[in-house]
Amino acid sequence: MGALFLFTGPDDAAVTLLLAHGSGAPMDSAAMNAAANALAAEGLRVARFEFAYMAARRTHGSRRPPPKAETLNPEFRAAVANLAAKGPLVIGGKSMGGRVASMVADDLFAEGRIAGLLCLGYPFHPPEKPAQLRTAHLMGLTTPALICQGTRDPFGTKNEVPGYGLPERIGFLWLEDGDHDLKPRKSVSGFSAADHLATMARTVKAWAQTLG
Repeated sequence: MGALFLFTGPDDAAVTLLLAHGSGAPMDSAAMNAAANALAAEGLRVARFEFAYMAARRTHGSRRPPPKAETLNPEFRAAVANLAAKGPLVIGGKSMGGRVASMVADDLFAEGRIAGLLCLGYPFHPPEKPAQLRTAHLMGLTTPALICQGTRDPFGTKNEVPGYGLPERIGFLWLEDGDHDLKPRKSVSGFSAADHLATMARTVKAWAQTLG
């Protein structure tokens, strides 16, 4: 894991969000920047970090494909330890980052080290491969969770996900016509990307305030 965190939002925020990136873009991608800025505008503190393979791309120009998500679990746990957040901590991320967080969340929650899990565009299955579900570990999730998902996300649409039988304790925010970056087509939905990010951030803030 890279040694550095990228912080957005007030240092004295009541809640800190530790977010990891998706499989193909770094922690300061346009989508991650936009999400972090929206969350910070609601008074949340966002800390971003990169898995080692992505940090290597940045420093050495390596274009190796990402490793299997589960092999990144120790790096996420290390990030939690290195951050040493004061006050409630929510872990999560965009796409693969949120998936990795979801795999380590319950152990960290049981240890009292995190208060919740936030996924921005969860990759329920690879695009065009709806049978390859990545949901088994979610069925017994005990960590309070919120998944923010575009209704037309190719990794899991609003038509598909309700049929998975996920536990009710996993909350959802469905963003109309949003894609995997939560971006809608304004001509179709009437919403802009900024509209959806603002809705996401307000929802996350309200949800975070309910966490113990």
